Amino acid sequence: MAELKMPEINYVIVAGNLTKDPVFRQTTNNTPVVNFSIASNRKYKDSTNNWQEDVCYVGIVAWNRLAESCKERLKKGSAVLVDGELQSRNWKTDEGFSRSIVEIKARRIQFLNKRYRLNGNGNGDGYDSQMDENDIVIDEEGIEGEGLDYTEDSFDKFLSSEESDLLK
Repeated sequence: MAELKMPEINYVIVAGNLTKDPVFRQTTNNTPVVNFSIASNRKYKDSTNNWQEDVCYVGIVAWNRLAESCKERLKKGSAVLVDGELQSRNWKTDEGFSRSIVEIKARRIQFLNKRYRLNGNGNGDGYDSQMDENDIVIDEEGIEGEGLDYTEDSFDKFLSSEESDLLK
């Protein structure tokens, strides 16, 4: 009988808001790395038909040019869409305790917040609806993608009309 082999799939997509400012550092060989966590919310109706919200906190790590882009563009509260893979790390604390963490190693990060810019007359009274250099998808190699225009700070446009009605 043929032996079954499990497919090697490790792919995650998550959207949420940063819980704190990102922490940027460089390794001993000057490789840029940034760590941050996001809160990803899920709304659902409970057994009494009342809306409830569940929050999942997820750690993210990004390297190289992607880390530098995060350092420049992200802060506490920023909305992001992250795709990457799960990875685990183990270490010992200064007190000798073993610790481990599972986090997402980001491949690409989409910055979802609108960027406030001065309009043509210089009075800064609104948002620019055109995609600009700040509204790009950056992958782990620092390559800018031709992503969709995800400039709104809302995930509602990703929902079907039925899903949208459920959330109201």
